[in-house]
Amino acid sequence: MPILDRSHLAQLLEREEALFHKTHPKSHELYQRAKKSLHGGVPMLWMIRWAGSFPVFVKAAKGAHFTDVDGNSYIDFCLGDTGAMTGHSPSATIEAIKNQIEKGITLMLPYEDALWVGEELQRRFKLPYWQFTLTATDANRFALRMARLLTGRQKILVFNYCYHGSVDETFITLDEEGTPISRPNNLGPQVDPRETTKVIEFNDIAALETALSSREVAAVLAEPVMTNIGIIHPDAGYHEALREMTRKYGTYLIIDETHTICTGPGGYTAAFDLQPDFLTLGKPLAGGVPAAVYGFTEEIAQAFAEKLNLDDADVGGIGGTLAGNALSIAAMKATLQNVLTDEFYTKAIALQEQFTAGVESVIKEFELPWIVKQLGNRSEYWFRPTPPKNGGEAHAAIDAELDRYMHLFALNRGILLTPFHNMALISPETTQADVDTHTKAFREAVLSLFAG
Repeated sequence: MPILDRSHLAQLLEREEALFHKTHPKSHELYQRAKKSLHGGVPMLWMIRWAGSFPVFVKAAKGAHFTDVDGNSYIDFCLGDTGAMTGHSPSATIEAIKNQIEKGITLMLPYEDALWVGEELQRRFKLPYWQFTLTATDANRFALRMARLLTGRQKILVFNYCYHGSVDETFITLDEEGTPISRPNNLGPQVDPRETTKVIEFNDIAALETALSSREVAAVLAEPVMTNIGIIHPDAGYHEALREMTRKYGTYLIIDETHTICTGPGGYTAAFDLQPDFLTLGKPLAGGVPAAVYGFTEEIAQAFAEKLNLDDADVGGIGGTLAGNALSIAAMKATLQNVLTDEFYTKAIALQEQFTAGVESVIKEFELPWIVKQLGNRSEYWFRPTPPKNGGEAHAAIDAELDRYMHLFALNRGILLTPFHNMALISPETTQADVDTHTKAFREAVLSLFAG
């Protein structure tokens, strides 16, 4: 088993960073200019966390590829961290946007296309009622508000190192002793999340029952498979236990499919016959146009209607002026109808199996203590020998320096991976040649690390 030489890794990083600077002069120039008007030189602060010492400025993107302002071309396996899982600017979605934009963008009134989308969501996810938002974060926020209203309980339950966008209550973790604490990077929280939230490890059935047995938890908010800390699959029987215990203790179950929609047309929920009380979904739903939804059961719809005062509906903390706008709905309809189809998933998942096999072949060739896991058209690799069972184990395996090297090496060879973790997505227009290019670059990176 090869040993990683940290001093050698540092030298390699210096070499790759110098190459990045040499091949991205216009991006660097724009970054320097941007720092005079954009805080941190980027539209959103997390964009500074790319592998280079400054971000790549994009010129144009289509399908599974994009070019930057310096004329460099890339295979995009990041795909907007799922927001562009459909591929950049899918033709059917673009056509629908063009048609709608001439007829009105937003009126704060319903559109007939919304009925088609609602009926399609019913078909895919088996929940009868749906509402629109612009982000999955808002979908989660609104579902949590409804759950607290209906149960009269204030606490929610999440899993350690979960991902649910920027929902305030979810920025909580467990320290080394297993004590709940606010995440170290939780910037200016309105309320200490320990006051609003319980947190346990994924796949721990005993901890789940302990947390719910006090009957103070309004809802469990869960990805069916953890994703943003690497792909962590549920143990056999875990979802059955989760559903049984939430019902036993009067707690609602919210399934967040925003990343796990990579599983199939109906997400993990349809593929594994889950039965959530609420389901939330955003990111790729409208082909990259901001759009999200949340759905819920007949029981919840009736209970909510009984408590809803229509005079206060616009100031109740649920909804947004631009939610359900005509442009988003038109994009959702076109994307669901023409892009996120059975045919797409069949092709993309088969290609993702080839991507995963390529990474595994390199790991085996060099006898590395690394693994790669797959969920639908998403895969992710770790620098550890066994799959983590929960977020705590996955977080402990993070190697930020090695992560950055693998990403920067790939970027310098025209391959974009998702920042913050080693994730790759397959779009409808990704090809076998794209996958083979990644396997070749991944092997070259490993060779540079362990063969001098």
